[in-house]
Amino acid sequence: MRTVLITGTAGFIGFHLAQLMLKEGFRVVGYDGMTPYYDVALKRHRHQILLQSPGFSCDEGMLEDMPRLQALCERERPEVIIHLAAQAGVRYSLENPRSYVESNLIGAFNVMECARVLGVEHLLMASTSSVYGANTDMPFAETQKTAHPLTLYAATKSANEAMAHSYAHLWSLPTTMFRFFTVYGPWGRPDMALFKFVRAALAGEPIDVYNNGQMARDFTYVADLVRGIRLLVDQPPVRPETPGAIAEGDSLSPVAPFRTVNIGNSTRVPLMDFITEIERALGMDIRKNFMEMQKGDVPETWADCGLLQKLTGYRPETSVHDGVAAFVAWYRDYYRV
Repeated sequence: MRTVLITGTAGFIGFHLAQLMLKEGFRVVGYDGMTPYYDVALKRHRHQILLQSPGFSCDEGMLEDMPRLQALCERERPEVIIHLAAQAGVRYSLENPRSYVESNLIGAFNVMECARVLGVEHLLMASTSSVYGANTDMPFAETQKTAHPLTLYAATKSANEAMAHSYAHLWSLPTTMFRFFTVYGPWGRPDMALFKFVRAALAGEPIDVYNNGQMARDFTYVADLVRGIRLLVDQPPVRPETPGAIAEGDSLSPVAPFRTVNIGNSTRVPLMDFITEIERALGMDIRKNFMEMQKGDVPETWADCGLLQKLTGYRPETSVHDGVAAFVAWYRDYYRV
């Protein structure tokens, strides 16, 4: 039985990924700091569900606590590490930038050091569509330059990619960075748009719609996302023998066993269409406050997921209609509304 260490298992994506990996026969070791960025009770409930599986164990600690993380790795000896834990949220990075430096830079460095010492078969680390920053050429492809991040959150993730590449090169550490595109679904984070919109609507309150609704996102259903991650586990990058051996469209580094991969739905969905699906799932109209664009935000995201499909044969395809309905059903059941 292979052992995988997943950081952030009490988080939205980590919870779903851990469930999938357990179902597929992995022994899953979780690590989470239970930070109060949002409702810790929701995080603990996720862990309680995972702990019902005999294949799951977990430790609570901060990524910055290297001795604790190191002791866990030495004890459990995972063959694969999937690093999801981070200080999330584009807008929160304007309010508390230091937390992003501590968690996303120092924490990621500690994870990479542990992976290097263990000599893991594959290190997979979460990045974000936010690294595309000021790019306007869409859909976003992994081979595009990402030199102009618009928030500190995006900058820390760009730095993670650069740091991981150097480790892959220096230590022959097979590393895949996967870039998420607006993930949503059951057990989602309360700070995310879908959660906030549904909560406000059911309370009879208006929702804030930024840039006067002139926005679009590549909304990615969480089950599709974690399926993509799971399939990438079995595709560790290999250092190319010659730079010319890299296939067109592949983000494989010419000098390291390192690759970046988009995981999105490959669909550009206007924000107002997304809100319409929420209204349909709730069976009600939602009052809207139309507002200006928030600082650091981007009007659109859209993923080219051709590389994911080439590597794994898989492409996310859950429709916004089905995904939003699943979230609303979960929300009503969980909060009994």
